Amino acid sequence: MRRLGKWVVAVPMAILALATIYPLIFTANVAMKTRREYVLDRFSLTDSLHWDNIATAWNSVGMARYFANSLFVVAASVFLLLWLGSMAGFALSRLPFRGSKALFIGCLAALFIPFQVIMVPLSRVMADTGLIDTYPGLILAYVAQFLPFTVFLMTSYYRSVPREIVDAARIDGNTVYGVYRRIMVPIGRPALLSVGILDALFCWNDVLIALLMMPSADHRTLMVGVTSLRGQYTDNIPTFASGVLIAAVPVLLVYLFLQRQIADGVTAGSTKG
Repeated sequence: MRRLGKWVVAVPMAILALATIYPLIFTANVAMKTRREYVLDRFSLTDSLHWDNIATAWNSVGMARYFANSLFVVAASVFLLLWLGSMAGFALSRLPFRGSKALFIGCLAALFIPFQVIMVPLSRVMADTGLIDTYPGLILAYVAQFLPFTVFLMTSYYRSVPREIVDAARIDGNTVYGVYRRIMVPIGRPALLSVGILDALFCWNDVLIALLMMPSADHRTLMVGVTSLRGQYTDNIPTFASGVLIAAVPVLLVYLFLQRQIADGVTAGSTKG
């Protein structure tokens, strides 16, 4: 009976894993085909590995520039998110002030507001301030969109830190900023790493915000660049598949090597330390 129960769980999970992995395998297989091979039989395995498609997507199509744009924007956005989110989380969890609970509830409520609701007013504000089609504008848009999530998780995590640690640091003569820098940041490194990975994935995979904020081709991020390839290379699917593969590989590597940190980020602060 116990073995039957294991099979009941294992078989659906195996089917789900196969359904998740198959699109990536199919994309990699198409990326290694010639145009002729794809037209003749798109589902067959490629006879040989044609790396020219990836080289064409990386150099000629401009994926290298899009990749660099995404790296810069994601790195700057995650830095600001962790900096502001950790400071806000420390203040909301260990420095109670009038309205702190309402502010935390406001951050929690902001998680349920889809970007489509604020898309038009945000674009108008950015246009009025001259931030459309600029890297600072896109970075600020990402910070505004994902900061409530970061603040919520960091506040939840810092609430699990014993208050005696903060009190002892204040008795030793540390200022509020000293407690944050010397005590809370080192203690919060596991949560900062996990939340930083999640924020980086959110920013990396985003298409809508980047498409709205970066209309010019030179400033496109990688995901927007991949989306534009579909219209440019409708007759050359292997090149388009190569662009998709380039965009998917960094995310796949993050999931493969940082699974535990991602899981810890989802459950950060859910249990007492």
